[in-house]
Amino acid sequence: MRPEKPTIVEDIKLRLTNSPFLIIVEYGGMNVQHFAELRTRLGGVGASVTVVKNTFLRRSVKEAGLPELDRHLTGQTAFVVGDKDICAAAKILKTFSAEFTKPTIRAGILDNQILETEQVLALADLPSKEILQSQLLALLLTPATQLVRTLNEPAASLARVLKAIGEKMHSTPAAAAAPEAPEAPKTEAPAPVAEPAPAAEESVAEAPAPAVSDETPATPATPATPAAE
Repeated sequence: MRPEKPTIVEDIKLRLTNSPFLIIVEYGGMNVQHFAELRTRLGGVGASVTVVKNTFLRRSVKEAGLPELDRHLTGQTAFVVGDKDICAAAKILKTFSAEFTKPTIRAGILDNQILETEQVLALADLPSKEILQSQLLALLLTPATQLVRTLNEPAASLARVLKAIGEKMHSTPAAAAAPEAPEAPKTEAPAPVAEPAPAAEESVAEAPAPAVSDETPATPATPATPAAE
């Protein structure tokens, strides 16, 4: 065994241990440009793809304590690991394979369980881990908010309803004991008569008529003309 082999195996083992998932792909037929593009896209979701010899990967998987993938380690192999979410990496691989027909997904490992090709492709159709976490958080918070409203806001309303029911129960026997008074016959009210408009007050009082006297007023006496001398 050459001296560099233990170092390569140890490096792969460390990367497998630090990753929450592992995806094995067949990259045969890909050119350098396509492989570089795939590496760039995977880097955008916190993942990486590495070409490796099957013997090195087999030993690394075994030393990392992961399930054996011997039947999947054939041909030209590359492995994908990351520090985030397997769904995002699987989505990149599925999309890239649809565009360029390569690489081919062989298998994967998640939570110490082997995933077949169909299972990895199914994970590619799921939302990312961040989206699932936000949806779960919203699902958990929404009922909690409604519960808080139920416990706080309607409390006063519930108290008022219970109080009203209690008052009604206390008042109902008294109301039932009192006989109902016969309803008085309804008579039609007479139509209102329009009152005459008040006469306008006279602003000037009538002057009394002058009294008529039977006596003829005396004619004033004509003064006497003096006699000529």
